[in-house]
Amino acid sequence: QVQLVESGGGLVQPGGSLRLSCAASGFTLHNYGTAWFRQAPGKEREGVSCISASDGSTYYADSVKGRFTISKDNAKNTVYLQMNSLKPEDTAVYYCAADVRDYASLYWVEYEYWGQGTQVTVSS
Repeated sequence: QVQLVESGGGLVQPGGSLRLSCAASGFTLHNYGTAWFRQAPGKEREGVSCISASDGSTYYADSVKGRFTISKDNAKNTVYLQMNSLKPEDTAVYYCAADVRDYASLYWVEYEYWGQGTQVTVSS
């Protein structure tokens, strides 16, 4: 059974950091393009970052460049999102996603497998 499970969300003050994890089971994440998305209440799902399976290239939304870092540990079958210098506008449910087609895309329609999401709240 293919499954993605996110963890690491929580409440953090502005300027703080969090590291999100996404553990995959039922398939080998190494062969899949993976990405992080987020969705705030009343807003559309937004692509945050993705990492290519073929060459490890990474891509970021302009809103998080220089603050967030995506990485993958193939031995642990897990992808991470390190989030630094968090802002209130980063508050959202964060989802990881994977797709074997490895488009290195920030468009949610191009991902087949999704986690259930983890809440990140940035507030003082």
